[in-house]
Amino acid sequence: MRRTAVVALGCFGAGLLIIWLFGRYGLSTAAVDRAAVHDWLSGEDLYPGRVGTVLTPPAAILFTPAAFLPLPTVGWLLAAAGVSALALALIALVGPVARRYGKPRGPAVAVAVTLALAAEPVRATLGLGCLDLLMFGLITADVVALRRAAWASRRAAWWPGPPASQSPQGGPKLRRFWATGAWAGVGVGLATALTISPVLFIGYLVVSRQRRAALTAVATTTTLLTGAFLLAPGPTRTWFGSVLPRLDRGGPLDEITNQSLAGVLARLYDSATTPALIWLSFSVLLVAVGMIRARSAHADGDEIAAFTLVGLTSAAVGPVSRIHELVWVLPAVLILVDAAARRRITVRRFRPGRFPGARYASAAVLVYLLLVLDPRWTAGWDAYAIVVIVLLNTLPWRPGVAPAGPARRPPQPVARRAPAIPGPRGS
Repeated sequence: MRRTAVVALGCFGAGLLIIWLFGRYGLSTAAVDRAAVHDWLSGEDLYPGRVGTVLTPPAAILFTPAAFLPLPTVGWLLAAAGVSALALALIALVGPVARRYGKPRGPAVAVAVTLALAAEPVRATLGLGCLDLLMFGLITADVVALRRAAWASRRAAWWPGPPASQSPQGGPKLRRFWATGAWAGVGVGLATALTISPVLFIGYLVVSRQRRAALTAVATTTTLLTGAFLLAPGPTRTWFGSVLPRLDRGGPLDEITNQSLAGVLARLYDSATTPALIWLSFSVLLVAVGMIRARSAHADGDEIAAFTLVGLTSAAVGPVSRIHELVWVLPAVLILVDAAARRRITVRRFRPGRFPGARYASAAVLVYLLLVLDPRWTAGWDAYAIVVIVLLNTLPWRPGVAPAGPARRPPQPVARRAPAIPGPRGS
């Protein structure tokens, strides 16, 4: 009874928050996308000019039912889907952390969802009517799949032979497909086809030698784009020919809400465009740092930190990264909190005047406070962009949090053989 009351109270509070966000942000992104799709269905061009929707062709096709619904209804549907994706993602991210410290998963996830709803990337996503929380959920699903695949490979290495529930004769194929994480890469592929920006995750899967997941992601993206071309060849050609190559397709580069490296440089040089050579040089450097650190986190068994580093890299180097696209700062805060707790438990002896893990805990609090503050007080100082770049270079990972990569077989006993009698040299 108490749990039902808490859930009901939480849903009521989330509903009030969403109503307030609709009034503050006005569902402006959803309104533009809905109008563009409606005009397209009426016979006009989906991408008529410089200002318009930035939906990819697959996303525009999936968005077609919204053209026949009132804008508030579209906003509520997007908000419900976004909050659900956020809750499921946090169950996958926060649940193992709570279980590791012997805490109940339900209250921990509830607190995490509440804190996440107060963060500006989530508020802006819900208020504008964007798809970023859905993309976050899809990519996090691949974290779960890779975790299951790694566990299955380790089990097969240490206990050869599948159990009855996973044998070809025992258990449904769908259960085996889910239990072994064979669907890893589908989430990244879907997110890439719908928003393009997660393409860097495919590069990470290649760099970390998770070839099956990388091939699955590429195949999923290619399938959706091919299907979009068959259903809407004109808009697809326009998207690849004129919309995708534009750096400012997501908005003006020098706009204050653009918290990417390109936006910082454009405002620094007081220009509507970014200095291309400087931006490309630093972007290549950030991509290299992000990929190297993500691969190291994967090798040490922290797939969550690896994906978080890739998400931060994508936000930093993208030409336009608005505040609602910085959702990967949320798992970064979780990693900092977990790192502080691990440090606190690991260090048994306290040094005089020092608290183990205080650095990570302080960083987590400062970053979260920045996410909660009104962006009018922080975005003007490029605070979000600076935090993303700093986290990209300094975010810790937690060795052994989750298995990563195939496991080695346990050492097998070697039968002793009689020592060979050396023969004459040259024989």
